[in-house]
Amino acid sequence: MISQDVADSIQSYYKSKNEGKPNRLFLIFGVLGSALVGLGIILILAHNWDDFSRTTKTIWAFLPLVIGQLFTGFSILRNKSKTWKEASGVFLFFSVGASMTLISQIYNIPGNLSSFLLTWILLCAPLIYLLKSRAVAILHVVFATYYVFEYGYSVGSHTPWYYLLCLALIAPFYIQLLRQQERSNITSIFNWLIPLSITISLGAFVRPGDGDYGFFMYIILFGIFYNLGKMPYFQDQKLRRNGYLIIGSLGTMITLLITTFKWFWEEMAKSAVADTQTIMISSTLFIIALAILVYSYSKKWVKGFNLFQFVFIIFSLLFVIGMVDVTLSTILTNVFVLALGLTTMKIGVDQFHFGILNYGLLIVTALVVCRFFDTNITFVIRGLLFVIVGAGFFLTNYIMLKKQKSKISNK
Repeated sequence: MISQDVADSIQSYYKSKNEGKPNRLFLIFGVLGSALVGLGIILILAHNWDDFSRTTKTIWAFLPLVIGQLFTGFSILRNKSKTWKEASGVFLFFSVGASMTLISQIYNIPGNLSSFLLTWILLCAPLIYLLKSRAVAILHVVFATYYVFEYGYSVGSHTPWYYLLCLALIAPFYIQLLRQQERSNITSIFNWLIPLSITISLGAFVRPGDGDYGFFMYIILFGIFYNLGKMPYFQDQKLRRNGYLIIGSLGTMITLLITTFKWFWEEMAKSAVADTQTIMISSTLFIIALAILVYSYSKKWVKGFNLFQFVFIIFSLLFVIGMVDVTLSTILTNVFVLALGLTTMKIGVDQFHFGILNYGLLIVTALVVCRFFDTNITFVIRGLLFVIVGAGFFLTNYIMLKKQKSKISNK
């Protein structure tokens, strides 16, 4: 079919392409090894620490940092392999934290854990771009989330605004991954890690006393995630790689199921007017979610009608109604969740997708279970409801399976 010259060119191309790729197993063990070496050095120093003079302690405190910088500089100047850069980057990352800790202890420098974490994160952020290190980028996100937990949840409920700076620092690196390595495993890790980090951190931005409004903020946030997950960057990938879509969908349903209880709306009606900060953050999130949805429609990325993409808009209306009429908002929320379940089932049937179909059935089942605990109907009726839902699971899947088999046989 092709000449020998063309065949040789193809073989040499793929050979050079494979040579440029780092050994993934070697890369993983290289990063793990550098982390263990760094921690081992810290433990050895800690065991003999009290026997050293202050000068010796200071030298030992800076030694891991110097070694880490030498390895990192060597990796950059000699343009070493990806494994070298990842390992040296991780070692230097932990060396910075170790040196800061030791110097603070030697000279009794006051401070708290949150400020220490923030300083550590910001000092090491340039390593992400100098080494193009994915491992350091992951550590950046993880420690930024830890900073939020320590500063926003543990220490007097402060608002961790610097977390937004940490996200901004990682954003160019993540965007570059999406553009150049859309389907790689590391991009998939970030597709899960970033929305998880934001989900954990958002609660720290809710002012004390505005807990009920926090549900509203989370519904909008999950709406942002879901609509992002429907964009081609993520939609065209396998579902397990689309963390935005899964977290957005599951987060939306869990939050909505909580709001189907009457007590939620009663507590919200008793609450005072939300703090200015909560209102501003909620408004900003709503504008972002609406802009993403409008942009998706303008690009014709949205095919058909998907009720999940409009949840944040509909719930905003329900939230306003709840301030006036608790009973009406409770009923409408239950109807809305039921509609979401039925809509999901319809999508699953239309696409012959058992996963989507059963997800819709699970939504309906969860709604029935929630009503099991806050209604006064008899146990006989409750039992009948569960029997009906269970039969629905079986019959729907059976009918789908029969249709799928007949469709395959007709081909």
